Amino acid sequence: MKKSKISKIIIALWSLFALAIISFSLFIYSISINLNGWYGELPGLKSLENPKSDLSSVLYFADNKEMGKYYRYNRSQITFDELSPNVVNALIATEDIRFTEHSGIDLYGLGRVFFKSILMFDKSSGGGSTITQQLAKILFRTRSDLSNGSLNDVPVLGLVIAKMKEWIVAVKLERSYTKKEIIAMYLNTFEFGSNAFGIKTASKTFFNTTPDQLKIAEAAVLVGLCKNPNLFSPVYEPENAFERRNVVLNQMRKYGYIDDVAYDSISSKPIELDYDVENHNDGLATYFRGVILWDLLAWTRANGYDLYEDGLRIYTTIDSRMQKYAEEAVEEHMKFQQEIFDEHWEGKAPWRDESGRVIKDFIENQARRTKAYKYWEKKLGDDEEEIFKKLNEPKKMKVFSWDGEKDTVLSTMDSIRYFKKFLHAGFMAMNPNNGHIKAWVGGINYKYFKYDHVKQGRRQPGSTFKPLVYAAAIDNGYSPCYQVEDVPVTFEVPGDPPTWTPVNSNGKYTGETWTLREAMAQSLNSGTAYVMKKIGPQTVVDYAKRLGVESPLAAVPSLCLGTSDVSIYELIGAYSTFVNEGFYTMPFYIDRIEDKNGKVLKQFVPKTGEALSAETAYVMLHMLKGTTELPIGTAIGLDRELRTDNEIGAKTGTTQNYSDGWFVGVTKDLAAGAWVGGDDRSIHFRNIALGQGARMAMPIWEKFMKKVYADEELAVSKGPFKKPSNLSIEIDCEQYDMQQNNVTDSTEQIQKLDVDAIQ
Repeated sequence: MKKSKISKIIIALWSLFALAIISFSLFIYSISINLNGWYGELPGLKSLENPKSDLSSVLYFADNKEMGKYYRYNRSQITFDELSPNVVNALIATEDIRFTEHSGIDLYGLGRVFFKSILMFDKSSGGGSTITQQLAKILFRTRSDLSNGSLNDVPVLGLVIAKMKEWIVAVKLERSYTKKEIIAMYLNTFEFGSNAFGIKTASKTFFNTTPDQLKIAEAAVLVGLCKNPNLFSPVYEPENAFERRNVVLNQMRKYGYIDDVAYDSISSKPIELDYDVENHNDGLATYFRGVILWDLLAWTRANGYDLYEDGLRIYTTIDSRMQKYAEEAVEEHMKFQQEIFDEHWEGKAPWRDESGRVIKDFIENQARRTKAYKYWEKKLGDDEEEIFKKLNEPKKMKVFSWDGEKDTVLSTMDSIRYFKKFLHAGFMAMNPNNGHIKAWVGGINYKYFKYDHVKQGRRQPGSTFKPLVYAAAIDNGYSPCYQVEDVPVTFEVPGDPPTWTPVNSNGKYTGETWTLREAMAQSLNSGTAYVMKKIGPQTVVDYAKRLGVESPLAAVPSLCLGTSDVSIYELIGAYSTFVNEGFYTMPFYIDRIEDKNGKVLKQFVPKTGEALSAETAYVMLHMLKGTTELPIGTAIGLDRELRTDNEIGAKTGTTQNYSDGWFVGVTKDLAAGAWVGGDDRSIHFRNIALGQGARMAMPIWEKFMKKVYADEELAVSKGPFKKPSNLSIEIDCEQYDMQQNNVTDSTEQIQKLDVDAIQ
């Protein structure tokens, strides 16, 4: 009787056990197929093969150095082979010691958790989730994005369903990936805090190193963050981080990854950080990164990619070394130039009208454009008196200075006065033979002055526009030896007065006769005006368009003096045409875009076309060399070291009232140029001695080129320009027997030429 009863109990228990197993299996199966929509969808095999991990897109210099990133979450991917054994050992010892033995779910670990943590209340026994389960939770957000079934909101049941989903996904992951791939994927996807997503970014952020170089102590700190990045942050919770690091070290000792000596040595030392959170205001080429962003957004949207999540690799034409030299040159010169400017206006406001008087309400009008003004206007309405009271209240702030960022106390109005007194600059260098931009400096400090002065900014180019006028003339039959008199040239113009006569920069005319080369070398306005009158403003506009100037140009006589705004980007492209044997190549800066696996998605090719004959292009180089070779040349002050054994074509530019200083120089390997001026055209020097392009801008070019030539690793050297073998235009002006009657200077005939802009 007893045996019968015992047998029945055993059978009942086995039946219950079998029923539980069957029920549990059916429960798991029903979740896997999302029966009746009760549980929410699970990721399919395709999702597992291409898990979404919000990878940062990385921008590279031409020499393969990293320039910057675009991201919502700052994450970069690495492979298992790029991991230090220290970080792998620390992770396994701390999070999943049986990682290599299970298939995603560790039943032994679950049993340990059940008996120790639940039955024996031992909280030190750890959790039962494997690394693969934790990856499933992170990678597919099984407790949020995939929890949209009708049963997920049921208390307790929802948590059970979520855990079952983690198990199912973990098993799928184990079937789809190797153990090494799972480790790498986990470390690539984990958020370590401080906007560091993934082990590569975390290594750089906390220790300024790479994952393969992580030391034992560093690896222990990062693995410690896997428990709770906020609670164990070495930056914000150093004591907690110290204790957690030593827990990880103890686990490594427990399982034989380090010995007692190593543990004792490391665990007693404080955490040593080299902490720096990446941001777009730091590093090289900050302005360039801001400009290229809009091109990349346009391309990714048009081609179905997400710049901030798809882990694209964008390779640019910018050379990291040349970029560094360019930024150094701008900083060195502008710091010096600002000191001169401050002394020049000491105790006085530099914003002046045409008569030299301080512009009334200049600062107030600037204030009305600020966010602070709009904020108080929204709160206080149209009461400007109250608004300006608020704007005049002092407050703590950081400001830019050439001696470093400073903490100070200023009102909004005072800060506007402070920042408006700074001079600004733009600089660009490119290879004229292929259009590759090699350096781009859009301003003096990207954090405080976001406006880009290379492509975004347009200002009057002054005399740096004159070579485009002379190029049109040379291409239509004129010679560098053609002679002009330094006398007034008068144009008939609409309005009152009905005529316009440009004057030279010194307001005088010598009456002497000069060749076109000499006239351009000393930047005589009378010489350029003479040429403009001969060939006509529209011809100059048409040639400028052929040379890549896309900014609106007014076909008026004053254009010969550079009165229409253009950008450095456009001018350098135009001058490069002279070096490139008459072929205009649009300056470009994106070489190629690859996907996260290195597959080339787009190889970029610059737009190019013939703008001038090879002869005209070379003659223009000869004309430009006049400024650096002739004693009267405006660029004769260039360092002799640069001019020795070298051919340099150059042009300075200074606008009316000295608002803008320009310099463009070309060599056989590089075309580069600089602009310097105030944020507003009314902010400038008061005399040509200080405000001319040779003083304001030329030193930047000079400093840059000296640094470039000194770097033997760069493929940039001194030497002559390439000369056409069949040059028919006379350039030896001393032996030139001028035949003015043979020069075709009929405006009517010139206008019939094909001068369409390059498409």
